[in-house]
Amino acid sequence: MARSPTLDELRRYAIARSLFKPLTLPGAIRKLGFVQADPMRAPARAQDLILRLRVRDYRAGDLERRYERLGIEEDAFVNYGFVSRDMLTLLHPRAPRRPWDEATTARAREVLAFVQERGVVHPREVSEAFAHHGRVAGAWGGELNASTRLLDTMHYHGWLRVCRRESGTRVYAPMEHFEQDTSPTARMARAEALVDHIVALYAPLPAPSLGYLVTLMRYGAPQLAAETREVAKAARSRYGHAVVDGTTWFWPADENPVSRRHQPDEGTRLLAPFDPVVWDRRRFEMLWGWAYRFEAYVPAPKRTMGHYALPVLWGEQMVGWANLRLERGRLQHSLGFMEGRPPGDAGFQRGLDEELERFEIFMGSGP
Repeated sequence: MARSPTLDELRRYAIARSLFKPLTLPGAIRKLGFVQADPMRAPARAQDLILRLRVRDYRAGDLERRYERLGIEEDAFVNYGFVSRDMLTLLHPRAPRRPWDEATTARAREVLAFVQERGVVHPREVSEAFAHHGRVAGAWGGELNASTRLLDTMHYHGWLRVCRRESGTRVYAPMEHFEQDTSPTARMARAEALVDHIVALYAPLPAPSLGYLVTLMRYGAPQLAAETREVAKAARSRYGHAVVDGTTWFWPADENPVSRRHQPDEGTRLLAPFDPVVWDRRRFEMLWGWAYRFEAYVPAPKRTMGHYALPVLWGEQMVGWANLRLERGRLQHSLGFMEGRPPGDAGFQRGLDEELERFEIFMGSGP
């Protein structure tokens, strides 16, 4: 590369490389590599909000409806979401940091035998068959049947897979992962491939953010924690990089952030809180000069942006945020702006109207 990029060029590059021209659903998932999932609907789930900007004619729920035919899996990467089956081979067999005790292992084997006998099971069936396993505290309060909760853990351990969802509930089938080559060279190759996926999805990345994302790989591939740290330490020799305003940034070695082809669309777009463009809050503040906050779990009186604020991107500027909701089948919205008022350019309002119309169609509430 002839010269280092400026911060403005990094911003344009970040937008243009992630918000690519819409593809088919399989093509977009393949290009992204990972789509983060979240169960909250406000008014649609995060995975749908991410894909609607990258998939032609996408509608809320398409991923769930087509899941069984897409050749993808629900699993843990840096967060929970959807990965290709090729990536699954990099993540498993997984060696969790907290192994089961003997009693939990025995219960898991009972449940696995039950699932293997039936082929596919809904958590309700497991709850009814193993009520004698007792109850445990749920992650968000209340209590769950212990074996229903165990299904999630068995999935994480690689004993089960999610074969589909029914009204948002995971339905499970048995899973078996092949043993991997455990030689140091093979382990390092898998670690390099995983960090490559991180960089490909979230670039350009400030060095501290790359380090943080590699730390999160303890969730998806705890057995490769040492190797992924080594890859991060050697990032300068593996990835394109430059120091911009005192911070080292990384991107895939075969990409050029200063290329003139990185020209963001001039329209207005509403982004999911977990969209790759805005996921890294550190990078967000560096590129746009203000702090975006996800406040769904903040008590209502303390929120400054709203329950599920969607960053509003206009061209290459992040001008504010929007909260959307469906009322009687119609999309309602409220907006906030960093400058205290919307941009005065008529192009912004026109672009916003067009984006809200696209969102209504995506939700199935539009014309």
